[in-house]
Amino acid sequence: MKFYIVDAFTQEKFGGNPAGVVILPEGADFPSDELMVKTAAELRYSETAFIKKLENGEFNIRYFTPAAEVDLCGHATIASFKALLYAGIIEDNATYINHTLSGDLEIVVNNGFVLMDMAKPVRIGSIVNDQALEELYTIMGLDYADQKARGLEMNPQMISTGLPDIMMPVVSLADLEAIAPNFPALSDLSKRYEVVGVHAFTLDGDDATCHVRNFAPLYDIDEEAATGTSNGALTYYGYLNGFVKDGDDCKFIQGEKMQRPSQILSNIKDEKIKVGGDAVILAEGEIHIA
Repeated sequence: MKFYIVDAFTQEKFGGNPAGVVILPEGADFPSDELMVKTAAELRYSETAFIKKLENGEFNIRYFTPAAEVDLCGHATIASFKALLYAGIIEDNATYINHTLSGDLEIVVNNGFVLMDMAKPVRIGSIVNDQALEELYTIMGLDYADQKARGLEMNPQMISTGLPDIMMPVVSLADLEAIAPNFPALSDLSKRYEVVGVHAFTLDGDDATCHVRNFAPLYDIDEEAATGTSNGALTYYGYLNGFVKDGDDCKFIQGEKMQRPSQILSNIKDEKIKVGGDAVILAEGEIHIA
């Protein structure tokens, strides 16, 4: 079966967030879950998407990290539809349906740019207890008391637009840069809060809505260069906390610390969130797993 390596949320090779994309042959069913996990581990990217073509412009995509299946992955979805376009399986300037474990999502491909629906946004909870706040920021390598003294006003919240993450504000770009998580402790914390990981962000800087970093060691992803679902969740967090308004277009810059700068765009209208970006095909070939 055909596979691709695609850099998502970028227009430059070796930028953005790479994903594996495996397109199943016409009429073929998914390999076993064990085989898909092993394939994702062999490809070594944070997520690998397996695409089953259905009828009438519809697809069923499943997403695997090197450790487990996840319900949805934004950058792997962008990569998937870019690969489908490159392979001639879909046409440009058209709309498609992606059936995922997070629901049926509309995908618009417009001049090579992929815009995808997020799942219905959900605010799961907030972290407001001082002890819990200190624990979170300490695990992330920061001092919560220092952050608060320097003007941090918003509290972290668990938000999902397909996958749950902790949205964690920090005061400055320098603070964002300084984050150095205790990864085993962050994995344990993620289990306890039942989230994928932590999406840290700052409003500092005038070139984007937020600069962000994302950490998900529970799923063998210490840091990720671009995360569509997490930035969809951050769009909703911004809406709930007043720095994003209904109808706004947002821009998130991620991956700078990893030297893989990414640009993720989003829009919120009537609490419906879309996330989009471009992508670049880096490699293609045949993978012999079935």
